[in-house]
Amino acid sequence: MRYASIPFNHNQLGWPEGEQHFAPHPTLRGDITADWVVIGAGFAGVAFARRLAEINPALNIVIVDAHSARESSSARNSGFVIGLPHNIGSSTAELKKANAYRNLLQDGIRQLERQIDQHGIACDWENAGKYHCQVERGNDRVLNEYASHLDLMHEPYQTLESDALYEKLGTRFYSKGIYTPSCVLVNPAQLISGLTHCLPENVQSFDNTPVLKIRYGSVAEVVTPYGVIKTPKVMLATNALSSALLPGMPRQASMATFASITEPLTDEQLATLPPMQSWGLTPVNAIAGATFRFTRDRRFLIRQHVTPALKGQVSVEQTWHATQLHRRLFNKVYPTLREVNLEHTWSGTISVTRNGAPVWGALNEVICTAGGCNGAGVSKQTVAGSLLADVMLKQDNPLIADMQSLGEANFLPPSPILDIGIAGSLLKERWLGRKEA
Repeated sequence: MRYASIPFNHNQLGWPEGEQHFAPHPTLRGDITADWVVIGAGFAGVAFARRLAEINPALNIVIVDAHSARESSSARNSGFVIGLPHNIGSSTAELKKANAYRNLLQDGIRQLERQIDQHGIACDWENAGKYHCQVERGNDRVLNEYASHLDLMHEPYQTLESDALYEKLGTRFYSKGIYTPSCVLVNPAQLISGLTHCLPENVQSFDNTPVLKIRYGSVAEVVTPYGVIKTPKVMLATNALSSALLPGMPRQASMATFASITEPLTDEQLATLPPMQSWGLTPVNAIAGATFRFTRDRRFLIRQHVTPALKGQVSVEQTWHATQLHRRLFNKVYPTLREVNLEHTWSGTISVTRNGAPVWGALNEVICTAGGCNGAGVSKQTVAGSLLADVMLKQDNPLIADMQSLGEANFLPPSPILDIGIAGSLLKERWLGRKEA
């Protein structure tokens, strides 16, 4: 019997817990029935369940998670709520798709803002924008192309050279950058925890309840270690982590990314830097470069290093290796702060598709899914989940057409061909972006 893989990270999430503390949801014990079962308490699953409950308060909706929302991949990301597509393109078709993508991302941001305001979720939500930066000097091709695409979309931005970046970021490591205001910074662990605990009354949540398999019959049976849920409808919000639950050929692969967060800077350490507000930075090469953040509570976050995690599991050795990489990089970017300790290093998984398109919609009469986040998860998966609920309950929404315009993810080859292909792609990107590391 083949069972779904269960995600497991041999490391501890490092985002501060904040002022709000939520009691864990119970573990499912015993057999129950539901109108809908949502597998995965991340941004897509929570948004889907919330929208289902809003449309039809009479539905009995159950969310199960292998661990909990606070330990999910949604909680383990870098906290960028993106409002613009990363890759825009300049052809008429590409611009049309980019505008659709922008509409979706910005609606995702609006949905999250409404929930935060309505329920008072404390998650350090900040409309701070972000910097997109390069290290290599003299080779401005990527940033120039990005600027031209922003012009075509009539998006505001500011180009900053090294000295101006130093005043904003406190480092001369970067040669040039582009600032765009369409990005929110957040503590993602606090955000997803808050969203999970303010769902409508007809949504019931169970933590530490991994789904092992789905049995099909007159109704589906969602099998967990301590109970079975009988239901006519299932929504998979697990991205690539439970391929055994997905019918047909796989379309997405699971990759692990790693982040480290420092202890808060002291007054003396802060004095070695120019006065700074909190900020976020993404690199021109997402594989070789590093994502950085400076938070409200004087911490730096570094995210760098991507590795395959096809079964969603990360070892102690992989985490240790990432910690050493982050330590060396932080010392290079902030040489005056070598005494600042890294408090935590942790991993999280992203789902990658071959052509960048999502895995979204009905898979058969029982199962639907919203996956293939491709690393832009918070706003994208929020709107993907809510729109999927609209489709399933036959609600009109003009953004459904925008979601469908993103296309359909291509099929992936089986292992070991897939493993070799991923390894080759990573090596290529690291070589091309070697000067950004």
